[in-house]
Amino acid sequence: MHSLMQEIQGFSKGRLKEQTTCVTTVTGRKLLEKRREDGEVMQVEELDQESTCGFVEDTSLDLQVGVVRHFLLLGSQDAAHDMDTLQRHKVTHVLNVAFGVNNLFPDQLAYKTVNILDVPDTDVTSHLGECQRFIDRAQEEGGTVLVHCNAGVSRASSIVIGYLMTKEGLQFDDAYRQVKQARPSICPNPGFYRQLQNYKPREN
Repeated sequence: MHSLMQEIQGFSKGRLKEQTTCVTTVTGRKLLEKRREDGEVMQVEELDQESTCGFVEDTSLDLQVGVVRHFLLLGSQDAAHDMDTLQRHKVTHVLNVAFGVNNLFPDQLAYKTVNILDVPDTDVTSHLGECQRFIDRAQEEGGTVLVHCNAGVSRASSIVIGYLMTKEGLQFDDAYRQVKQARPSICPNPGFYRQLQNYKPREN
């Protein structure tokens, strides 16, 4: 204890080194802080950077395709934009329910685009009819349809769940379970989830 007290008493600020710290703000700005020996900030400069995100971006491709039925697949825009993946799964039709995502292969595949915003207030069930007709068309033509949005998590999964409820008469819990089993990452936003729970398909 005595030696510790001696060290504390003999401590001098002059022995401290100048410190430089890189700070990332919540908005993604990177600041370089230089502090004097007494701890006071001496200089702050902003570093140039390409990314403005305040988090680590996941730039890896999501090419996982969920097989819900032999003619009905679920995936992300990455899968929809990768011809090798499309060919491997024998995709002939693509149902794009994203917003602002282009259809890359119009000369090779049949497309339908339904712009759906991934916000809880969007009435996703109002789009089920036209989506069902396109999926039915693909099946009738002996094809395979890939349903996708941006991430293949909320919008596309909601459309596929709604399709199973409408076409096969499944209850929400059963339809959700089957789609989740095919693509474990699905997660309809809370508004879509409630809408589908309360959805009563019209009899065909």
